[in-house]
Amino acid sequence: MSGVQDAVLAMLAKEPTHGYHLRVRLRQSLGPLGDSMNPGQIYVTLARLEKAGLVVCERADGLPERPDRKVYALTPAGQQRVTAWLAEVGWPKPDLAEFHLKLAAAAAARLADPVELIAAQRRELLRRLREAQRAALAEPPGSAAVLLLEGVVLRLQADLRWLEACERAWSRAEDEVEDA
Repeated sequence: MSGVQDAVLAMLAKEPTHGYHLRVRLRQSLGPLGDSMNPGQIYVTLARLEKAGLVVCERADGLPERPDRKVYALTPAGQQRVTAWLAEVGWPKPDLAEFHLKLAAAAAARLADPVELIAAQRRELLRRLREAQRAALAEPPGSAAVLLLEGVVLRLQADLRWLEACERAWSRAEDEVEDA
């Protein structure tokens, strides 16, 4: 399942809604990256999720000048998928936009604390960093594997710095909500 599909499911966990509203929320969550989103992508995603039994579609009464609109809601299987997605801490090939959507969706639906999700990712990255450093030390100096392992270490260190920035931003956001 793609990150966009998981993000759509998580956004539906907050409340059933229309495809257009989901698209607006995704674009807002992604900022400038959301501008490249194909307007029809959300509807294709919703159709796939419905076919997979993760969402149901109902007709909502429209305004007199508008036809009935479709409202999408999670099924129990969809709710289970959201819970599993939020608990995932893998980072083999980080998709920063997907992780950002996970934080935004978790916060919007109040399903998980974004700072706790960041902490779980940090623990996973630190574990992988220790493994890569140990592996690099075990290689003979000058071997080609050392160069690759150094690249892995540098990438993990950069990802850890980005997580620190995420934590600062989400901690400020939580402080602002508490002060309000």
